[in-house]
Amino acid sequence: MSAVQELGEVMALTRNASCVHEKIGVYDNYHPGHHAAMILTEDIDLRIFPRHWQHAFLVERESDGGLRRSVQVFDAAGDAVHKTILRNGSNHAAFTGLVSRLASENQSQDCIFNTRAPDEPAKIATDKVDILRKEWRRLTDTHQFLRLVSRLKMNRLGAYHVAGPAFARKLASNAVSALLTDLQRTETEVMLFVGNPGCIQIHTGALCSLRPMGSWLNVMDPRFNLHLRSEAVSEVWAVHKPRQRGTAISVEAFDAKGALIFQVFGVPKEGRDSRPAFRAIVEGLQEVAA
Repeated sequence: MSAVQELGEVMALTRNASCVHEKIGVYDNYHPGHHAAMILTEDIDLRIFPRHWQHAFLVERESDGGLRRSVQVFDAAGDAVHKTILRNGSNHAAFTGLVSRLASENQSQDCIFNTRAPDEPAKIATDKVDILRKEWRRLTDTHQFLRLVSRLKMNRLGAYHVAGPAFARKLASNAVSALLTDLQRTETEVMLFVGNPGCIQIHTGALCSLRPMGSWLNVMDPRFNLHLRSEAVSEVWAVHKPRQRGTAISVEAFDAKGALIFQVFGVPKEGRDSRPAFRAIVEGLQEVAA
């Protein structure tokens, strides 16, 4: 990551099949890790899972705006994990240095990809629902949740289906548009997570400029863009998870195959706590009719 830091201010892009998350900033404050690594800055905030970073390319191509340079990372199946895209003010000389230092001697067009793992639909263990609810109440950190559902032979979406309204409420199909509209109207700051198995990218702040276009919901702020294909959203859930510093409330969207598209939380930082305002917005979102 130190090599990418040399590029100066760039666009960081992380996506999945239904959503694209773009942030402008500088890669800095890197925390390495074998299982998970992190970039932690006010602008670029990443959770990185290195085992999925299998193919990387230094790309130069002509566009209407001139030569575009980027660093693009893909997983073993050839799906995009993360992209770093240079801007006019980026350090383009540093990119040339990356080419000379990092480019492989083998520039063959041949590339072998693995079979893509299928998305996992809602996975439910009906005989463990009581245990799920009991242990859910005992959570002290949101990161404990996935370990809990895995131990019970469920997954995130399956747990939401059976936990009950005290923990997870299924929302109407228009909840995503209503949520983004209310966040813009109230200028409520949030943490908005978009990711794939290899990388999660987080925006912290308000959503200032919401621009729907056909089936796409777009946030077009100066240093943050979001492009969400609304027709891909199949399920939306409002989720409550207890923790030591108070309940974490999120809105989470899934596609028809059960893949997580995005999560939105209120900002919990001291002196910048938007959780009460976010809670009020979430409580106002329409539920799916019984």
